Parts: sequence; C-alpha cells; structure tokens
Amino acid sequence: MLRPAAAAEPGFPRDLVQAVLATAFEVILDRHLEAEAPGQLGLWTLRGLEVIEPELRPELRAGTLLLSDAHRLLGARPIPQPPPGGPAAVGAAGPLAVAVAALFDAAWRASPALRRAGAGRMLQNAFEELFNHLDPYSRYLTPAEAQAARLRRIGQAALGLRLAPGPGGSVLLGTVTPGGTADRAGLRRGDRLLTIDGAPVAARRLAEAEAMLEGPTGSAAVLRVLRGGRRLTLVLPREVVPPDTVHAERRDGILWLRIDGFANDTDTRLVAMLGVNLADAATRGIVLDLRGNRGGLLGQAVAVASAFLPGGPVARSAGRHPGANRLYTAAEVDHARGLPLVVLIDGRSASAAEIVAAALADRGRAVTLGSATMGKGLIQVVAPLPDGGELQVSWARVLAPSGWPIQGLGVLPALCTSLGEEATAAALAGLRRGDSVMAPALRRARGVRAPAAAAELAELRAICPPAEGRDADLGAARALLEDPGAYAAALAR
Repeated sequence: MLRPAAAAEPGFPRDLVQAVLATAFEVILDRHLEAEAPGQLGLWTLRGLEVIEPELRPELRAGTLLLSDAHRLLGARPIPQPPPGGPAAVGAAGPLAVAVAALFDAAWRASPALRRAGAGRMLQNAFEELFNHLDPYSRYLTPAEAQAARLRRIGQAALGLRLAPGPGGSVLLGTVTPGGTADRAGLRRGDRLLTIDGAPVAARRLAEAEAMLEGPTGSAAVLRVLRGGRRLTLVLPREVVPPDTVHAERRDGILWLRIDGFANDTDTRLVAMLGVNLADAATRGIVLDLRGNRGGLLGQAVAVASAFLPGGPVARSAGRHPGANRLYTAAEVDHARGLPLVVLIDGRSASAAEIVAAALADRGRAVTLGSATMGKGLIQVVAPLPDGGELQVSWARVLAPSGWPIQGLGVLPALCTSLGEEATAAALAGLRRGDSVMAPALRRARGVRAPAAAAELAELRAICPPAEGRDADLGAARALLEDPGAYAAALAR
C-alpha cells in the first residue's frame, strides 16, 4: 500500500508541472494531426506514472479522472468533456492541466518511488505514454535534451559522424566524415556504438544518441565502441566542421551525386556541384544517391528537389490546423538541364530524402531504384515549455505532388532491387522490352489517400520490401542510363 510523504520531504512543484501540462495540452488539442478528447489525454498522461509506481490505477469515469492504488482512492477531479477538435476542446487545456497536476501531487504524496524519481521523470514518463497513443514522432524533450536540440538547430560543434540503426536494436556508425574528428581517431563506418559518456545507446532512441554527440566547441565526448571482438574507448574533442552533405564524382559520362543529409546549405552545395560538373556536354545522366539519408530540414528538401525541376509542385502538407496546410513549389530552373536522373533509395531513406524522391518520381523527372523507403512523412511543430523542455508535435502530413501520403507508405521504387539479383535482372530485362513490373504497384500507391488502412500500406510495401542499399544498385542505375528505352519505361506513367 502506498503511504503519505513524510513532512520533511521536499514538496511537489505543482505550479510548474501544471504550467507545463497546460502548454502541452493546448498545443496537442489545437495542432495535433488527430483530434482527441481532453479526458483521454488526461488518462493517458496519468498512466505514464504506472511505469514508476505500478500500484497506481488511473481511470476516466463519467467525466471524472480517478487515481487509486490497490486499496484506496487517492484523488478524483472532474474535467471538461467538450467534443474533440473544436475551440471548446482547446479551451479545456487549462482546467485539464489543473486536474492532472492535482492528481500528480496526490500520487507524489502517496508514492516513495515517485518522490525518488522526481517531478522531471514523472513528466517524462507521462509524455512518453501520452505520445504512444498519438503518433510515432511526437515527443517530449527534457530541458537538457531541448537545450541540445536548440544548439543543434543553430549549428553546434560535433564529432564528424552520423549514426544508423543496426541489428537487434544496436547503433552503428553510419557515416564518418573524411578528415573529421571521428575519422582522425580511427573510427570506421560500421563500428558499433555502445555508450556516449557512459550512457548506453539504443536504436529506438537514435535521435537522443545523435543529440548527445553534439555540444560546445572544445568539449569532449567519450565513446565506447565495439569492432569485431574488441571494445575501444575514445575521447573525441568537438570542433566546428561545416557539414559536407553533398559529394560528387564523374565516371564514364555519369555524374554520381550523394547527399548524406539536409543541412542549411545542402541546396547551394548541390547547385554549385551541378554547375561545375555539367559545364560541358559530356555527361549523359545523373545518379542521385539518397540511400541511408535519414533526412533533415524540410526547406532544404524542397530546394534540393527544385534544383532538378522546371517549376511546379514539390510537395504539400496537410493537417487539422489551418497553418499546417501548404503547397511547396519549385523554382523555374532545372540546374540538371533535363538530363536523365536515377534516384537511389533504400529502407533507411527517410523524411526529407523521401520528399525529394517522391517529388522527382511523381513528376516524372527521375526513376527511383532500390527498395521501399522508411515512410516518415509527418511534420512536427516545436513548442517550448515552461520547464525549459520542448514538445515536438506532429501537425501535418507530407503529400507527394499527386496527393499520396509518405507517412506509412514511403516511396516505392520503379526498379526494385531488394528481392535479389535474379529478380532485379528480370525486372531490368522487362524494362528493356518496355514492360515495368512495378507499374501496377506504383499506380496503386499514387491512388492512396490519407488516412490509409495499415493493411493496405503494408501490402504495397511488401511488393518491394525495405532493405539496406547494396553495391549492385550502382550497376542497375548505370544500366538504366545506358538504355534510353528502359529508362523511359521506368518513368512514372
């Protein structure tokens, strides 16, 4: 049985918690993609405390939030019950926060486990449970995490590496910047990262691990990595290195471009490289490699796609809040001069990379090659909280130019390589005959509208299942560019 707090124990910071909850509930009720009833938000928030104190029993009954333990009622608070989605629901945020904060206080007084955990941990667990019921990408950042995120947005020193998910929930070094701190220390792509400054890392919290890598110039991070059977501990100083996100190489009349991420100047770097490498007429085609690219800035995705398009739509965003609905268009200059374009994608291509691939494929400007992408097509609005933390709340879906959603579906390739070499060769042979194996699936995908049934999305993705890119993709891209008939057959129709 839970017991009351001793008089000498520090009090619960009810006013601060109430202010945090009021801001959070208002943002969610007003802006989240899906309208939810205030009572459900309150119930889900209280359930987050059960992770710390399993004896708690939150309930929502007849417009009242109840909190009990196994033996007694700890508190009961009536809450407004307006229908979801309207102005009245948004107006319920304040009273809902008062009710939930009061029940937090009651739980704190009754539970030594909650008092040991602290109010910050209570909020963190409460928001994790709440967002488990909303969408995969809305999240709460603690004050420390929010500070790191703010520093990252304004350009903070880093270690010259990017992370990627590995087998069994592990974290791997996905990219090591040549000449950067990690490269000079001897780290390699594929090394398994175990801890950062002693804190274990996991693929399910990859964004947090990436944030931990960054910090003030001159500070250091202690990384423990596993390579083969050896464990290595390295102390790496952070330094300001402009992100080198665009790489170019000309081979055999083809311009091979790779974009690792979408930073502040990715578009200008890309346009500059196109200008330098297309100065003569010797290039017969371009390969844009977006495999393993986990995304970045939305505006940069639009600008990168725009570099290959002669105007027209790039993407649309759609949400419940009027401010979430936008049309993104390209400038009227195709810096690639209309050259045949193949875009390489894989199961790790996400977010901004998917926006670029979707726009270029949907507009018939490029042939996509590889596997289904990750399917991350939600835009988050960032809301600062009174405790110094942040909410990142999904408020818009990204739609391709013809209206299909990226979220859950991803981008399907016109030439699938994830089914093995034999299937790839057969599909390529079909394209040479003017027959596209993927054409029916691509037509079905372009007809999908949000919200789509999960079963339908899974069925489409299974036609070319997500997989990591392979070296054979490069040969398939070359084959398409060397055969104009096959290339034309693979373009969106």
